[in-house]
Amino acid sequence: MKVENARAQMRKGALEMCVLRVLSRGEAYASDLLEVLKEADLIVVEGTLYALLTRMKNAGLLKYRWEESKSGPPRKYYELTSDGRQFLVALDAEWTRFVNAVNALPSLDS
Repeated sequence: MKVENARAQMRKGALEMCVLRVLSRGEAYASDLLEVLKEADLIVVEGTLYALLTRMKNAGLLKYRWEESKSGPPRKYYELTSDGRQFLVALDAEWTRFVNAVNALPSLDS
């Protein structure tokens, strides 16, 4: 397996948590989410993000509101629900446990 493929799989697995973390700061438009993820070197295809947002909304983790735009169609702004905030807390704790477990394993330079 090439490193690029492994990196893509790791990103895909962590994307939901990353989106929740960004939205924990406040509501955001999908293009804003894409920009933040891009700045963090977590580049995501737009279609992947929209599918994830829909799935997370259907799971009750996100809600959205429409806002009229001066430069085009109305925009959908996403924000965390109470369940989404609780889920993020649980994911963060699980992420910490996972990273600690991986880091506890011996590596090539050990």
